[in-house]
Amino acid sequence: MTIRVLVADDQQLIRIGLAGIVDTAPDLTSIGSVGTGRDAVAAAAEHRPDVVLMDIRMPEMDGIEATRRITTADHARVLMLTTFDLDEYVFGALRAGASGFLLKDAPPLDLLSAVRTVAQGEALLAPRVTKRLIAAYVNRPAPPPHGQEPPQLPEAVTTREREVLLLVAEGLTNAEIAERLYIGAGTVKTHVARLLTKLDARDRVQLVIHAYRSGLTGGY
Repeated sequence: MTIRVLVADDQQLIRIGLAGIVDTAPDLTSIGSVGTGRDAVAAAAEHRPDVVLMDIRMPEMDGIEATRRITTADHARVLMLTTFDLDEYVFGALRAGASGFLLKDAPPLDLLSAVRTVAQGEALLAPRVTKRLIAAYVNRPAPPPHGQEPPQLPEAVTTREREVLLLVAEGLTNAEIAERLYIGAGTVKTHVARLLTKLDARDRVQLVIHAYRSGLTGGY
């Protein structure tokens, strides 16, 4: 199945370049490009892309608000484009429902891989960016009051699912988790699907946020 990609960036040359890279892959296709967040929201509603490559800083409506509107309406997954891997705006993008982040200077093959990853919702991308940003994001708020435990995972989450969640939070793929736990890749996929349902998470990025918030990874 061809992955349909919408490009949103306020710089025309970057839009052309990103769309051109997308179109080099036989399983990806660029369905259009826009220069403002407002146009990104409208285009996502009209064309229903699988993935939106979204710049964080854009006129009329920034990428964060555009992401919130797109993900709330469930029109597409959003891959945020950022210049710096510790861009303050990225924290807002996490809250808005972004599925991942990519540095604008990433190699073309990394861009294509990231788009596929976000479209599938099966693996974290750019660990040096995403994992560190998530850890920083969940540790920004004040810690729980003295003596108060951090939010706990639902009781419905089994011991095995906790093990899988911890490895997801470490950035492992399904295949790597299967090897670590000595179980089949299909079994891992089932556990991840159940975690997504039980934690009401959109994708693996949100699973990682749950892992940090619950204290499973020692984030608190």
